Amino acid sequence: QVTLVETGGGEVQAGGSLRLSCAASGNIRNIYNWGWYRQAPEKQRELVGTISGSGRTTYAESVKGRFTINLDSLEDKVYLQLDSLKPEDTATYYCNADVMSRWNTRGEYWGQGTQVTVSS
Repeated sequence: QVTLVETGGGEVQAGGSLRLSCAASGNIRNIYNWGWYRQAPEKQRELVGTISGSGRTTYAESVKGRFTINLDSLEDKVYLQLDSLKPEDTATYYCNADVMSRWNTRGEYWGQGTQVTVSS
């Protein structure tokens, strides 16, 4: 079993910054890919960005140039730096990981989410 725990959410004014963290623990041999997603009230969950185990990143167009994903592979942690925040970034942010276990089984895991609220 693998557990993902996100921290770092909160409330900021437009133009401000936050840094989210996601830590993975449990039966982990390797994490191939991480993803950050978000879901605003009454909207579908959307992909914010991804980072591979080798550090290659992709971003949604709506956050390019404002959000940055970083990886600490030794600690099995990933970070989402949110800069120049806008009210429309308000959402619950979720961490996702594609994990190979020590038993050579592969699975996808989700964190519980952390709330980001941006006021105008």
